[in-house]
Amino acid sequence: MRRTTTRRKPVVRRKSRKKSSFFSGKIRSYSVIAFFILLFIGLGYHYRNGFLYYLGFKSYKLKYEQEQSKRISDIRNYQVLDNHKGKAIGIDVSEYQGEIDWNLVQNVEEEYPVSFVLVRATAGNDGEDQQFEQNWSAVKKQKLIRGAYHYYRPNENSLEQAKLFIKTVRLRKGDLPPVLDIEKLPKDQSLDSLKIGLRRWLKAVEAHYKVKPIIYTGEKYYDDFLKKDFSDYLFWIANYNFYREKIEEDWLFWQFTEKASVSGIKGNVDVNIFNGDVEQLRFITIE
Repeated sequence: MRRTTTRRKPVVRRKSRKKSSFFSGKIRSYSVIAFFILLFIGLGYHYRNGFLYYLGFKSYKLKYEQEQSKRISDIRNYQVLDNHKGKAIGIDVSEYQGEIDWNLVQNVEEEYPVSFVLVRATAGNDGEDQQFEQNWSAVKKQKLIRGAYHYYRPNENSLEQAKLFIKTVRLRKGDLPPVLDIEKLPKDQSLDSLKIGLRRWLKAVEAHYKVKPIIYTGEKYYDDFLKKDFSDYLFWIANYNFYREKIEEDWLFWQFTEKASVSGIKGNVDVNIFNGDVEQLRFITIE
């Protein structure tokens, strides 16, 4: 029998790979992050004087611009108020004015007597102004003519908004008619649908209080969307244009500024002119 020879395969010895450590990778990442943090802190400290100067300059510049804007606004306020001597002057307030010292609320710009106050009562179908009750009763105690308004949200149910206002506001003899404040356009509905909603609110509120509501809006909104279709209502118009100095004949109220000063109130206040004197204003109040 023929002998067969078997060839052995050469043994290949593989070099063992060194396992990478999980923790060593993390330490490397943390080291890089720590390096950049220290670098940022070091640069900040090195240039600290420059940063402080820059921030101080920006703060000073902002304060200067605010003071200039207020100064220009004051000039216009005096001009407009002087042009309407004999007209009833009033303010409108909400929770944004915070707590008001009503004992001090007497004059606009320390010179022009406040005769009436319009107070925000509600907003949308679930928003009650946090200062309404306090403001509402305080205005009455000060023997000022008062009125309440509702901020209308176009994308919420109009009848639910009317119910909230009716639930919140109890009008008395001598109070102004209820006010509907509409400033926004709807997002998810047509303009025709918005107008239907506004009509529903107005009709529901009129049926409850037995008096026709007033509509508040901006002049452009009034001209573009409401003037024609809601001509059977009286309007309270907002226009802060520096060059407008007189109230229009068909405006019941004119909100001519949002940057007036009134003692007892911190910050700026909206000021309104009624298109008549105080006795004429009393004539449109609830009997």
